[in-house]
Amino acid sequence: MEQDKNKKLKAQTGVVISSSGDKTIKVAIDYKVRHPRYGKYVKRRIQLLVHDQKNQAAVNDIVAVVPSRPLSKTKSWRLLEVVEKGIEN
Repeated sequence: MEQDKNKKLKAQTGVVISSSGDKTIKVAIDYKVRHPRYGKYVKRRIQLLVHDQKNQAAVNDIVAVVPSRPLSKTKSWRLLEVVEKGIEN
């Protein structure tokens, strides 16, 4: 039981692309994958709905998120921390 609490969670880093919902943000995680035949690196993007309990993240912020139990139909990640504040428009 105690080892489960000490287990490190796999944190992902991404950019907030939307924060219109209450206690919910949308985070985009960009990465590159090598094409199996041609060898060229191709950009991929995953968009996640993340639970933000304190509404502390804003658009263009760089955030760290970790997986959690399902909180709704599409939301199963939670905000760990705001790594860097984004530039406001």
